[in-house]
Amino acid sequence: MATLKEIAEKVGVSVATVSRVLNYDTTLSVSDETRKRIFEVAQQLNYKTLRERSQQPKESFRFGLVHWYSERQEMDDPYYMAIRLGVEKECFERGIELVKLFKQNGSYLTERMEHLDGIIAVGKFGPKDVNAFASSTEHIVFVDCSPNERKFDSVVIDLRKSTITVLDYLLELGHQKIGYIGGREYVDGEMPIHDEREATFYEYLYLKGLYDSRYVWTGSFTAEDGYRLMKQAISSNDLPTAFFIASDSMAIGALRALHEAHISVPRDISLVGFNDIPTAAFIHPPLTTVKVYTEFMGETAVELLVERLITKRTICKKVVVPTELIVRESSQARLKGSGEK
Repeated sequence: MATLKEIAEKVGVSVATVSRVLNYDTTLSVSDETRKRIFEVAQQLNYKTLRERSQQPKESFRFGLVHWYSERQEMDDPYYMAIRLGVEKECFERGIELVKLFKQNGSYLTERMEHLDGIIAVGKFGPKDVNAFASSTEHIVFVDCSPNERKFDSVVIDLRKSTITVLDYLLELGHQKIGYIGGREYVDGEMPIHDEREATFYEYLYLKGLYDSRYVWTGSFTAEDGYRLMKQAISSNDLPTAFFIASDSMAIGALRALHEAHISVPRDISLVGFNDIPTAAFIHPPLTTVKVYTEFMGETAVELLVERLITKRTICKKVVVPTELIVRESSQARLKGSGEK
């Protein structure tokens, strides 16, 4: 498609003049001959304005949306639900048919993957699932994981950088005893997934001489396990003064356990969550957390898949979406003697 610069060079005028003429700017003082010449060259080069391009027919694609979670699991952890909504919204706006595929009894109905132009896979996937998807189509975008960067497009966040941001924030507040509550996940039934947050928590604090394995508790990414693990931490009688909790759902459960034990947040213990789910700003106290632009991740996945199909791109892309630390009332500077027995 031609550019404004190419038209301007052929006509011998500025890019700004070409833009204003093609957008019917009546305030522009230009001769009728020049105006006519600009339109003629634009037509010859098949140039289309942004308005004309927006009126082009929608992409007539049929995508599959593969969910790592079951529908019940998605309700317990709204992180993936937000990504799914981003995918659905972008497909709706583009007029793309979307086939939703949830995991059932530990596997997917591969026959529903037939006759798809591409697949958007949301979640974590092992070799077994990846091979099953690839047998249906070579056009796959993975969201929240990147199983093969040389073969598939992906949309991810930088978990390592996000974790360091949280730890630096807590260290700046004066916290030296920092705890971690996180989840363990598995693919293909039993293969454990490396969680960059937990690994970075260990590496970063270890190098500073502040890591203590007694302050690490792991379970599943649910409010129930956040509650259970914080109860375990409380029963140890050696609480850290701050916690980094790897999901807001877990943080909400942990907060309840602290309330029941009459431990004040943030006076006695500061909490930082992860994801910034909608309820994070409305619990008591409002949760300091890492905002993940989940809906944008879903939208970006659709854009990548459409672009690859249209341009026939063969080189893979990995898009890293930035996160942001949102400071609310669940964290504060460490008070002298707080959290120490």
